[in-house]
Amino acid sequence: MPPAIDRIGPFQYRRFAPCQPPVEMTRHAVLIAGGGPVGLAVALGLARHGVPSVVIEADDSVCEGSRAACISRRSLEIVERLGAVDDFLARGLPWARGRSYYGDREVLVFDMPAEAGQKYPPMINLQQYYIEQYLLDAVERCNALRPGMIDIRWASQVTQLDSHAEGVRVQVENALGSYHVDADWLVACDGGQSFVRKTLGLELAGTGYEGRYVIIDIELASASPTERRAWFDPPWWKGSTVLMHRQPDNIWRIDYQLRPGESAEEALAPAQVQSFVQRHLDAIGEGHLPWQPVWTSVYRAGAMTLDSYRHGRVLFAGKADHARPIFGVRGLNSGFDDADNLAWKLAYVAQGRAGDALLDTYSSERIQAFHINAASAMRSTEFMSPPSRGFDLMREACLSLAGEHVEIATLINPRQTHAICYGDSPLSSPDDAFACGPAPGAPLQDVLPGEGLPHLSTAVYAAGNYDFTLVLFDDDGTSSRLMHEQLQQAGSPVRLLRVGGAGDMQDGIAVLPDPCGKVRQSYGAQAGSAYLLRPDGHVAGRWLTCRAEAVLMAVLRAVQRSTQIDTQMELPQ
Repeated sequence: MPPAIDRIGPFQYRRFAPCQPPVEMTRHAVLIAGGGPVGLAVALGLARHGVPSVVIEADDSVCEGSRAACISRRSLEIVERLGAVDDFLARGLPWARGRSYYGDREVLVFDMPAEAGQKYPPMINLQQYYIEQYLLDAVERCNALRPGMIDIRWASQVTQLDSHAEGVRVQVENALGSYHVDADWLVACDGGQSFVRKTLGLELAGTGYEGRYVIIDIELASASPTERRAWFDPPWWKGSTVLMHRQPDNIWRIDYQLRPGESAEEALAPAQVQSFVQRHLDAIGEGHLPWQPVWTSVYRAGAMTLDSYRHGRVLFAGKADHARPIFGVRGLNSGFDDADNLAWKLAYVAQGRAGDALLDTYSSERIQAFHINAASAMRSTEFMSPPSRGFDLMREACLSLAGEHVEIATLINPRQTHAICYGDSPLSSPDDAFACGPAPGAPLQDVLPGEGLPHLSTAVYAAGNYDFTLVLFDDDGTSSRLMHEQLQQAGSPVRLLRVGGAGDMQDGIAVLPDPCGKVRQSYGAQAGSAYLLRPDGHVAGRWLTCRAEAVLMAVLRAVQRSTQIDTQMELPQ
């Protein structure tokens, strides 16, 4: 086993010792197996709602190497709610452009959507060790405000699992000994080789690909821009595909495809790493620059999933429940979406605010998202690593014609990850016929109303709001006051945000001015229209003319409560 890395560039690893707690009489609300980025995101998401958790992490520090190094705009929106986005943005390198080459000829330049006024860039590059560290920093801030909310137990492994109707019991082992932990719920975020998944006798099903890729992180003081570059069949490494990404601290990530007959073990040998990297840098005009290797690994592409992400009191997230090809950067970004979807639902169930049927919708929504993502990722994978000679011939034809034919060049586009709409979600209420705007199941569509004003998402999540939000379009405040009274009388936890008018608060109601009508236009709204947002920002319902009864019914549906509200109750007129 290679020695642990102490430092990568300016990043200094901090090692954590295992602990042996006294005999635990406490039954925990949630136990999380795995303290990587997905496990930490689940813990922070639960903490937002006041639900404590215990995290069991096998390693004694954050991960080594770049690993999941591209973070999407959607993930940044999620990380904002977890309290870590400022650190991500301060260190991460934003980018929107990619270039593809066939041989040594450029055949495609693509730009991801990046409109003026958007809150975040389409993508940032940030090594996973920074990602985990910044989430840990957010955990420390959370625990400073509410001590013990997130209990991370390092250098410890779950070695036994007993799941029953009322909860789970696990055995935890580390260098100091072993002990048992009881919890109401277990969230398995323990990666692609998930112990929890194997213990329950579960397997991922889907498509695996033969193509293998080597990852080499190097330290290189290059002035090249932050772009995604891909070389297909480059003259200096014929029969392969090479990818290159800039990362913070002058760290560059190079991925290259192993050719038939090449050994992963030989590819990772120091002499072979030295030979390949120098040859690549010479070819792109940077061979004169000094460089040194930092970290290496190998991965294989695949698109596989569990048939359900819930098994009784055990829930799965991240690589424990699925495997996706990295092309289009859908790995960790999908894991963050898992955490975002699961955390609020598990919190509502743990607090008795929803029936546990709500957790079944975590599975159905995220499996739907898997298939949407996998369809795009598999097309990209079949292009990057052709599974047969037929695919190989098709790729050669596309690449050879792409330089002169723009319509063919678009076939090379890697189809980057995007926010998923949970179409036909059981949590969504039937909607009215809007001309535009996010449909039920779609995520909030962020808008900047004007200079000096906050984005819509900032207003939605202001003052630590993580419950349902009703965005009501109302210029004079009359509809908002009536809606506010009706929701309060019904005891609804829904927070009201009025779009229109002036100031940031009127009559106890949060206000987002919309002086140019940008938000209203983007949402296809009229006076009295409203959108109901779930805690994860997805639309639960929308109405051209909104009534309190419809909102209350939509909330009950969105938390899977069978109890029906009394639509005849007396509401203020």
